[in-house]
Amino acid sequence: MTRLFATLFAALVALPVFAAELGDDGLHKAPWMRDTFKDLGDDLEEATAEGKRLLVLIEQRGCIYCTKMHEEVFVVPEIKQFIEENYFVVQINMFGDVEVTDFDDKAMPEKEAVRRWNAMFTPTMMFFPEESEGELPADELAVVTMPGAFEKGTTLNLLRWVVEKGYETDEPFQKYLARKLGE
Repeated sequence: MTRLFATLFAALVALPVFAAELGDDGLHKAPWMRDTFKDLGDDLEEATAEGKRLLVLIEQRGCIYCTKMHEEVFVVPEIKQFIEENYFVVQINMFGDVEVTDFDDKAMPEKEAVRRWNAMFTPTMMFFPEESEGELPADELAVVTMPGAFEKGTTLNLLRWVVEKGYETDEPFQKYLARKLGE
């Protein structure tokens, strides 16, 4: 019986643990997130200089859907690697007080920026073009906004569709997703 327990314990210890690390603000922290001054114009320039796309990820403390994304989706090796290679991710706290400077140079606390952008759900992912097209607020400049949590396949394909600039084609994301899932 002792050998059985030892074997079971060894098997449990060998299982990967995907507990998302929480920061002092109660939000999940991933190594691919950038700690910036949250000046979105500067963040876009830096992302473009690195050959990456700017992704603003809006989350809140205690969000069960954010937890799902961090523990079940963002940890999938293919998704994690795709994010690391293609995206410059800035996290915004839906109810935070850290100052954010929007693309139109208006500075405000995170919670006011989120309200301004009409983001009502967490997580929300906002994807931006490689260059700013004038002085617009983030919600008007974003090429794609994904409110809510989605499964692995949908999330990975959305990340790919944005990098491939699918939003500039005649194939909407839903048809792209159906085609990719059918391959």
